[in-house]
Parts: sequence; structure tokens; C-alpha cells
Amino acid sequence: MPTELNGTQHPQIPWNKGKVIGQKRPLKLQEVWAIRIRLQLAQHIRELALFNLAIDSKLRGCDLVGLHVSDIAHGHTVMHRAIVLQQKTQRPVQFEITEQTREALTTWIAHAKLKDDQFLFPSRKHASSHLSTRQYARVVERWVTSIGLDPSVYGTHTIPRCQGSCRLSEMESGVGWGRKVDYRDETLLSGT
Repeated sequence: MPTELNGTQHPQIPWNKGKVIGQKRPLKLQEVWAIRIRLQLAQHIRELALFNLAIDSKLRGCDLVGLHVSDIAHGHTVMHRAIVLQQKTQRPVQFEITEQTREALTTWIAHAKLKDDQFLFPSRKHASSHLSTRQYARVVERWVTSIGLDPSVYGTHTIPRCQGSCRLSEMESGVGWGRKVDYRDETLLSGT
């Protein structure tokens, strides 16, 4: 709808033209596995642990990056279940940690030589004690881009919601938890 400004006609451009507005898409099961496999093949220990825990816990980014080793492990053993107090709501959230995630976390904790009182995902910069939510967003963007998806459509809120999009029929059909995955399978790596 044109508007008149100082006697001239100018078309009014919507503020959201060309922008993705609204809830971001959850990752599909195949996309979750494509990211997971790429991280495993590249031997990105920290990112694999972060990704797997994000999937299992469904925590917000601020809660995920603020976890301490003691929140998910006793000594050198990663727990099967964890309870975390959410920063936003101050309510406890309980989540299960799958075997695959426990293995990734155990490897990460040993590799980084983390102690119980340390952050699970410490910052690589000395100014901050743990990975920032902004840096976590950049990591998620890198994961999504690595499998050929548009990073403007996916974000940190994508990860907690993706487990819900993984229907039982998909899992039972053999594309994931129900069977061993051949990591050389090009269809999983390509995301198609």
C-alpha cells in the first residue's frame, strides 16, 4: 500500500520481507544422523558430545552450555539420567542420557581432563568460563551448514525439538537407534 511522504508516492516495504519469521524447523532423524556421523568421522570430540547431549537433554542453549561435569557424571561415570534446574523457569528438568551420548561425554571429559566442578563445555577464551550461547549458535550453524541445510531456517531452538520429530516408525525402520549404521553410507552423509 503506497504511502504519501512530502507529496510523493513510495511503496511501503514490509519489515519482514525476505526474512524467515516464526518457529525454526526441527531437524529430521536423517539430518541428526548426518551431523552425528560427520562429527564422528572428523573426530570432533567436543562437538559430538555437545550435539549428542543437546539432542538427549532438549535443554535451552543457556542451560546446555552452563552444565558442570558434576551435573551429568559421578566421578568418571556419566549418569543414565540427569536433573538440571532451568535458568529461565527455575524448574527442574530430568532427561535420559543415551549410551551413545554417555560414550561421547566420557571421551570428551577424559580428553579435556575435566574435573567435577568445571564446566562441561569450557570456553576456549580465558575471559569466559564456559562456552557462550552465541558461540553455541555459531556451532549449530556450522553443523547445519555441513550437511547442506540453510542455516537461516535452523538454529539453537532446532536441536531441542528434533527428538520429537523422530517418529517411532522411523527408528524402527532402521535409520538410527534400532540398528548399526554404516558410516560410509553416502546417503546419510549427504542428508538425502
